[in-house]
Amino acid sequence: MRGAGGTPGGLGEFLLGLGLVVVGTYLFMQQVTVTSGGWSLFGYDAFGLSLLPFLLGLGIVFYNGKSIMGWFLVSSGILIIIAGIFANLRVYFAPTSLYNTLTMLGMIAIGVGLVARSVRDHGSAESDAPKDGSRPLE
Repeated sequence: MRGAGGTPGGLGEFLLGLGLVVVGTYLFMQQVTVTSGGWSLFGYDAFGLSLLPFLLGLGIVFYNGKSIMGWFLVSSGILIIIAGIFANLRVYFAPTSLYNTLTMLGMIAIGVGLVARSVRDHGSAESDAPKDGSRPLE
């Protein structure tokens, strides 16, 4: 039976590692707070300005659905709005104990290591023998 990565064995390691990564990432993300700030341009609120290309393009597209300029303004307006939202996000890590932080990051690190190890060949002892015919040190 084939395991993780098409190699024999390693399915248990893969599932355990995946579980640790998922739980560790979930716990870590619970400590993150995301807020947004206001859009400003030269000290003034600029959200309305970011809507102008979108609204102008929308009007042009409803007048003539085949207008390349209208579709360009609509799509660029959407991109400007999305970029503005992402540019104004602020991400904070909520205060927590060092123990909790090390536990969360440790779960992620151990999980990634187990997932990476699970794709290695878990075959017989002959696969661990040196290829040059020499005997391993005991």
